[in-house]
Amino acid sequence: MLSKPAFQAVTRLFRQVSGIQLADTKQALVAGRLHKLALARGMADVDAYVEALLREGDAQELVKVVDKLTTNETYFFREPQHFDHLRRVLAQRRTGPHLGDFRVWSAASSSGEEGYSIAMVLAEHFGLQGWQVVGTDLSTAMVDTARRGLYPIERARLVPLPLLKHWCLKGQGEHLGKLMVSSALRQRVRFDCANLTRTLPEIGQFDIIFLRNLLIYFDNAGKADIVQRVLKRLKPTGLLFTGHAESITHLGVPATLVAPAIYRGAHAQAPHATPAESA
Repeated sequence: MLSKPAFQAVTRLFRQVSGIQLADTKQALVAGRLHKLALARGMADVDAYVEALLREGDAQELVKVVDKLTTNETYFFREPQHFDHLRRVLAQRRTGPHLGDFRVWSAASSSGEEGYSIAMVLAEHFGLQGWQVVGTDLSTAMVDTARRGLYPIERARLVPLPLLKHWCLKGQGEHLGKLMVSSALRQRVRFDCANLTRTLPEIGQFDIIFLRNLLIYFDNAGKADIVQRVLKRLKPTGLLFTGHAESITHLGVPATLVAPAIYRGAHAQAPHATPAESA
């Protein structure tokens, strides 16, 4: 069992590190995930584990706690309207070496399915040259999973069949029921750790930023801080994609809604409108 005082103490510590406030309704979930960590240390009592965590200040153990409490299952081509819009953006992009690489940032990449979905769309348009995808996540465990590119096959249920056949390998033997993203595609996607509530790593500027299904964990002040920080990485004509349940229009950030859950930096010069934007 995880007592209320221990729950409050560990979630307070988690918020200090991640910026994420876990609701009281998450107590059972937190208890279950911390119980696994407690058993790994030979401790059956979750409260005793939390007490040791707070007392010892073990940085490596804290990383494990953050990993456990930020693990969320996702899947390929989640919210497919965004990938349709990305295709329309690419269809309007002129070609030429002077334009540089088309760069997309999956800013809350979780276990990597979003980043690889983006990569499949870019490869469909460009081949394997002329683009870059960067994925970042707070959890070191999720970054490791993303780099591996091995997933339960049911997470690929929305992948268009031609892309599935081209970029994914069906698991055999010990990997039965799983798929592996092809090495050619994995080599084109870079995954690193980053905390969006802190100073961001030097990852450059982007044409498209996916910041989806993360803001729901923050209050309005936290949301505004993250969005302001992320927008600084957006090129002048770039677009920011948020989750469809995550409006940012009320946050006072310099961004203008141009399509459902798609924004342009307020000071950016808009390119020719896409069909979705002009509808």
